Amino acid sequence: MSGSAAFFEAVKTRRSVYTITPESTIPDEKIEEIIAEAVKHAPSSFNSQSSRAVLLLGDDHKKLWDITLNILKEIVPAEQFPATEGKIKGFANGHGTVLFFEDENVVKDLQTKFALYQDRFPVWSQHASGILQFIVWTALETEGLGASLQHYNPLITPQVLSTWNIPSSWQLVAQLPFGKPSAPAGEKTFLPVEGERFKVFGKQ
Repeated sequence: MSGSAAFFEAVKTRRSVYTITPESTIPDEKIEEIIAEAVKHAPSSFNSQSSRAVLLLGDDHKKLWDITLNILKEIVPAEQFPATEGKIKGFANGHGTVLFFEDENVVKDLQTKFALYQDRFPVWSQHASGILQFIVWTALETEGLGASLQHYNPLITPQVLSTWNIPSSWQLVAQLPFGKPSAPAGEKTFLPVEGERFKVFGKQ
């Protein structure tokens, strides 16, 4: 398999996997390499390179989900909390978590330099983050790991920044808990593509 076929095989393999274990199918050094390469090569508008990432492993990984659970306990209705607790503990049971950020200082600098597009740079920044998230997620799953994308920001953002001494300009965008899958992803259905989600004009 080569070319786009190999690429799309990886795209199809990337799924939301919620049942994960503390084991990993690859060494932590390989996980670091994957994330570093993704951060380096992910495209961004004006080559702004505004995306940032943090890898949490071991006790730091568990601490993130302890923080999240404690915050949610204060706001989730008591009758709904057991389900929430089970979900968060499922993420904590994984091998690690990747945190995705966008550096607001980079965005603000671009807004100053290119005032004509100042209202678009925050949107384009989110596009860049989404691309990075997809690259990391897909790469991890090609290595046999399972992951799911979570968004407990901005609720957890202040504690995340203070706990790991992360620059205040880094805006938390998403969390990706991962680990060795203990069950396959659920069935995925698709809406029609041709004519509804994809159109072609000018075809000869």
